[in-house]
Amino acid sequence: MIRTARFIITAAALCGATAAVAGERPYYEDVSTGQRPFNPAVGADLFFSTDADESETLKAGVNLDWQYQGPESYQGLRLETARFTPLGGETAEEQRVYYRFAHKGEAWSSTGAVGTNGDTVLGSVSVHNDARFRQEYFVERDRLETRQGLDEDLYFTFVGAAFDLPVDDFNTFTTLVGVQEFGGDNLRTHLRARYVHVVKPEWGLSAGVRTRFFHNSEPGEADYFSPEWYVEVLPTVQVQRFVDGWRYQVAVGLGAQRDSASDWRAAGWFEASVTSPKIDRDWYVRAAVVHSNTPVSSGYAYDYSQLSIALTRGF
Repeated sequence: MIRTARFIITAAALCGATAAVAGERPYYEDVSTGQRPFNPAVGADLFFSTDADESETLKAGVNLDWQYQGPESYQGLRLETARFTPLGGETAEEQRVYYRFAHKGEAWSSTGAVGTNGDTVLGSVSVHNDARFRQEYFVERDRLETRQGLDEDLYFTFVGAAFDLPVDDFNTFTTLVGVQEFGGDNLRTHLRARYVHVVKPEWGLSAGVRTRFFHNSEPGEADYFSPEWYVEVLPTVQVQRFVDGWRYQVAVGLGAQRDSASDWRAAGWFEASVTSPKIDRDWYVRAAVVHSNTPVSSGYAYDYSQLSIALTRGF
């Protein structure tokens, strides 16, 4: 099972689920204020997904950071166990190790995790600026998690860019362009766009439309969902609230989807997340759930759900 968009694109996230820090200025303890901008930290996280065919993916990781200032600034190692159970196949498990980092600069920021499972390079890297017309560039490489992908040891690589095009304080367009290859001859071209309108700022209420289109150069090459083309139009409503520093977010979408081998059918999407501030000066917590009926394998009647939980303790 391949998830073609696990990463966050922009503040107007198109998917709603990562460059080195050479030359980075060292951080030292500020004696005058008693603050320690960078300290060691440890963390643990869990990612679980399942679908209508009862295929499952489980990833459990431990993060060991020698420099940690917060979710936007850290350097360290990640040790991960990944377990894949595709429909009709045996469970496959592998160990991974990554160098992980995040750096917030004055103009450009970066985040990523680059590592290996012992056979090939895996991970993701993202760089973005904080300008009004925000730009983000990303690359991601991981396993193709279908039965055939695991049996034949296939991987996908996804490269792209996203841009925020704000109209005013209440209206924003976001676009994404990307290409994705799957270890064979197929090259998938992605085009996505999202419009967001802030309905009630004091409520954190916004509404919009998410659209996406992709085209496969070699349809049906393997057992992942690969029609000649696919299109989705998804009106959405989102509420985001901050309470005592905690961020709560819920988003719902209901629309339509179609591909080259089928007629229009319903498309649905739900996402909810909670993100903590710094708790007792040291702890950070984040949890999220996602549910969608977008096909990702060779089937059409499809449900896909995922859960992620992360906990970090700084020193």
